[in-house]
Amino acid sequence: MNKKLLVLGAAASAAAAYLLYNNTKVSIPKGAKAVSPFDLEKYLGTWYEIARLDYRLEYHLSNVSATYSLKENGEIKVDNKGYDTKKYRWKESEGKAAFVNGPGEARLKVSSSGPFYAGYNVIDIDEKYQYALVAGNNLNYIWILSRTKTIPEDIKIRFLATAAALGYDTGALIWTKHDSYVGRS
Repeated sequence: MNKKLLVLGAAASAAAAYLLYNNTKVSIPKGAKAVSPFDLEKYLGTWYEIARLDYRLEYHLSNVSATYSLKENGEIKVDNKGYDTKKYRWKESEGKAAFVNGPGEARLKVSSSGPFYAGYNVIDIDEKYQYALVAGNNLNYIWILSRTKTIPEDIKIRFLATAAALGYDTGALIWTKHDSYVGRS
């Protein structure tokens, strides 16, 4: 009986280690290249989500934004906010980000819960840091961001072409609504 428990315990430990490794692994999609050189000071501030591939943390969200700021200890603080159109309330979370290969390259790892990180790779950005294309770990995660709630057509076309060339299903993008009346009482 003790031998069976020992084997089950070892198997459970191995499975937990595998899950932890996969949930903390950060990568960049094949063929994608992070922006380099990258200027974090220009990137800090509020970004509005223009489009995304939907995933569980953002189901049913509109009016999505993220604000990046620097903490006193040098960590990057990430404040995410979106309006849940099914529950009729704001959803907010605070996370953190850190550079993968140093501050000169726009490859970051982000976390909203403990030791679990995901890739956050800025793969295209305009020279004034007003519009950004961000890829996750793989082809399941991508975001088009803007400093305003809209994006010029030429930037939209450029970002969609970049995403499609990497293999993203741009037809599956969710185009985020930004309603000015949401959340007001």
